[in-house]
Amino acid sequence: QVQLVESGGGLVQAGGSLRLSCVASGRTFSSRPMGWFRQAPGKEREFVARISRGGGNTRYEDSVKGRFTISRDGAKNAVYLQMNNLKAEDTAVYYCAAESAVLADHYDYWGQGTQVTVSS
Repeated sequence: QVQLVESGGGLVQAGGSLRLSCVASGRTFSSRPMGWFRQAPGKEREFVARISRGGGNTRYEDSVKGRFTISRDGAKNAVYLQMNNLKAEDTAVYYCAAESAVLADHYDYWGQGTQVTVSS
């Protein structure tokens, strides 16, 4: 079995912070890029952040640049998303995903999601 399990979501006031965690099991993803996505009510799933296999390169959706930081711990098979200065527009279900080893920008393993709600 392969699982990605997110945690750390919750209710926070605008301007506050949350740290999301994603722990993988069933196989190692240390050699694969990992990403965070989100889906708000009534909207399609949106890319949020990506981190390279070694953690040295990161990429962010424009609206979260400077506020969110993606990181990883290969030994723990885990990925994190530090979210600062949260805005109401950040409210969504957040998912972590593992990038395919075969297809560029294709994610073939997904977590169940964790709810982030930002109030103002």
